[in-house]
Amino acid sequence: MSIGQRLKEARKSRKISQDILAEKIGASRGVITNIEHDKIAKPQPMVINAICNVLEINKEWLLDGLGPMNVPADKNQDTQILSEIYEQAQKLSEEEQLFILDMIKSYTKHIK
Repeated sequence: MSIGQRLKEARKSRKISQDILAEKIGASRGVITNIEHDKIAKPQPMVINAICNVLEINKEWLLDGLGPMNVPADKNQDTQILSEIYEQAQKLSEEEQLFILDMIKSYTKHIK
């Protein structure tokens, strides 16, 4: 089964249309359609994280078919945080997004 087939299965099991899913992740319906029809070889990680958060599905299952479809409850909070970061980042210019990314990278180096 491909990533597109798994996405379609998960979306339909949650009774969510492509339009609603796209709206919830802040993308166009075409993004969802293209992923479901395997027209995007490697979807952006932030899009995948947002999809997994909305559908409450396991990222490894969506990407590789590994593990259960449904996400364990403790992982759901992590995906919600990443989804919120994605939503906020979409509102920023590319320059602002790169600045935030540099800040995150600097922070992670500092805490090590």
